[in-house]
Amino acid sequence: MRIDLATAPGSQERPNEDWVSASAPAPGGGVLVVLDGVTPPAGGGGCVHGVPWFVARLGGRLTELSGSRRDMPLDRILAEAVRATAEAHGDTCDLSHVRTPQATVVVVRWDEAYVEHLVLSDSVLLLQAPGGGVTAVLDDRLDRVPPEVLRSVAATDALRNAEGGFFTAAADPSVAARAVTGRTPRARVRAVAALTDGASRWTDTFGEGDWAECLAVLRKEGAEGLIGRVRAVESDPARPPARYKRHDDASAVYAEL
Repeated sequence: MRIDLATAPGSQERPNEDWVSASAPAPGGGVLVVLDGVTPPAGGGGCVHGVPWFVARLGGRLTELSGSRRDMPLDRILAEAVRATAEAHGDTCDLSHVRTPQATVVVVRWDEAYVEHLVLSDSVLLLQAPGGGVTAVLDDRLDRVPPEVLRSVAATDALRNAEGGFFTAAADPSVAARAVTGRTPRARVRAVAALTDGASRWTDTFGEGDWAECLAVLRKEGAEGLIGRVRAVESDPARPPARYKRHDDASAVYAEL
């Protein structure tokens, strides 16, 4: 088994709001967790701790439960992790605020029989078959929102964790039911990769290669290699900023099973 991961902040002036972990808690098994914290616009989100604190709490709980409670499906694990994280700061923070700290989520868990996955919001999961074919598992609800709507803070807030909009892990455990989940026989998966949108933009924004080529970069150059490629493209002055950011926090995990 080979696991490679990397994360890089979008700016040295701001903390990295991504969170990445990988563990192998049992022979033949493992867990990957990748979170992309949502940066609140000016005015904050009603929390005295901030997004890095939130993703560390949520990510740690997801990693621990995914490894220790293999009897629980991943959507239930996400619900419990959200509940526990909300409980940890409910006395000090306004969790009803629409911009309370929140994050996109990818969780992958495997054993000798199956590979399970969960994706919530716009981070990306890639599954590679033994023959080399690559399947992207996506929650595309945010992509369905017109770009002009996302330019408005008020309009975006109206769609955040709302019917007809998009969903992220924040303070409501019921959001776990909105996640894209699935299970694949282990024999049909050779490798997996999880990317925050700061890393996946190499494919889905800049079009530098398809998902299979993205996975090939991860296999040959590692997660740092892919992030380095993204930074090189972003630094081209001829290219407009992706999603209104020249550079974003970028994280990637690659695992050969």
